[in-house]
Amino acid sequence: MNWDRIEGNWKQFKGNVKQQWGKLTDDHLDVIAGKRDKLAGKIQETYGISKDEVEKQLAAWQKRQKEMEHSK
Repeated sequence: MNWDRIEGNWKQFKGNVKQQWGKLTDDHLDVIAGKRDKLAGKIQETYGISKDEVEKQLAAWQKRQKEMEHSK
């Protein structure tokens, strides 16, 4: 699943993001507004993890979203 699709349907994906990264608030997610770079930065800041680790987590999350969509 490409990120444009996630960004375009951000309201639907916000719940999935909160499941994965529970420390992110609704306010954070509203500001992020589906922008991948903003999400990555906020995860890095909130969890104190490296950019590489954030990229791994985001890639895995994105892959799971694609798999869940195909299983519908």
